[in-house]
Amino acid sequence: MTNNSIAEIAEQLNKSQTIAVFCHSRPDGDALGAGLALVSALRCKGKKAVMCCEDIPPEKFGFLGAVAEVKCILPPDKYDTYICVDCADASRMGTFYDTFTQFAGTTINIDHHISNKGFAKYNYVYECPASCQLLTEVLIESGFEINKEIADLLMLGLITDSGNFTHCDVSEKTFLIAAKLRAKGADVNLINYNMYGRQPKTRALLYGRVMGNIRFALGDRLTFIVTTQDDLAKTGADKSVTEGFVDFPLTVDGVEVSVSMMEVKKRQYKISLRSKGKVNVNAVASAFGGGGHILASGCMLSGELEEVIEKVTYAVYQNL
Repeated sequence: MTNNSIAEIAEQLNKSQTIAVFCHSRPDGDALGAGLALVSALRCKGKKAVMCCEDIPPEKFGFLGAVAEVKCILPPDKYDTYICVDCADASRMGTFYDTFTQFAGTTINIDHHISNKGFAKYNYVYECPASCQLLTEVLIESGFEINKEIADLLMLGLITDSGNFTHCDVSEKTFLIAAKLRAKGADVNLINYNMYGRQPKTRALLYGRVMGNIRFALGDRLTFIVTTQDDLAKTGADKSVTEGFVDFPLTVDGVEVSVSMMEVKKRQYKISLRSKGKVNVNAVASAFGGGGHILASGCMLSGELEEVIEKVTYAVYQNL
């Protein structure tokens, strides 16, 4: 992969006039924050910009008004630039994969995942706690205004993808950027309350149901939690509320890796992996065609539940 300089990315952003921004399916705070902050900053410069995602953003992000602007269908306009943010692989754009990869104009890939191989004409990929950390630097380098709305969006991604600044890859630069965003008006209290201080009743019911069936393996160093379609139906919860579930088992003494399995459909599971630091879960996910970060990665696996658990257990064992 050829990684472009921040100056080259800034040059392309300033040259562009009509832009479509994309992120990964099942968007999280970092994907939404990065994409919408970029769209808002481009519009402030008089450019036409829109953000698209395969999935409608979870309701919990609705406290930031800009989230309502995310579109699931690309408006039929002429675009000179496509930008993908917070997407480790082009395939994670889902229905927009062909749209992006077959585009004849300028394509830009801005991301913080170690597994990103660079799938655009211009790539700005550096490992750090959040894509919003990179986006903040890009916007400053580009000479774009960071107003309160943009600062809130960037802080959303910074807070959520860094585990509220608790992950071991949080650096001095992370805090310096957070300070810059706070100075621009980012409401840290509002973001933390909506992300960590409240939840719908359905999530609480699903959480209790799922955590009541934690499975331990490899001498209690590995845990599995499973969310089935039946669990969702019986609690009335949406799959989006499971974000953050995977982190709880890591609070148990001795656990090194937590695995969350979401039943997408019969015999198909979305796997999320988290590590305390001793195990490279990016290597585990990569064995199944997935990827992400050393401490947080994911993949998809098909098969019967016990078969999938056995495969993941062995892959983790090989990396202990």
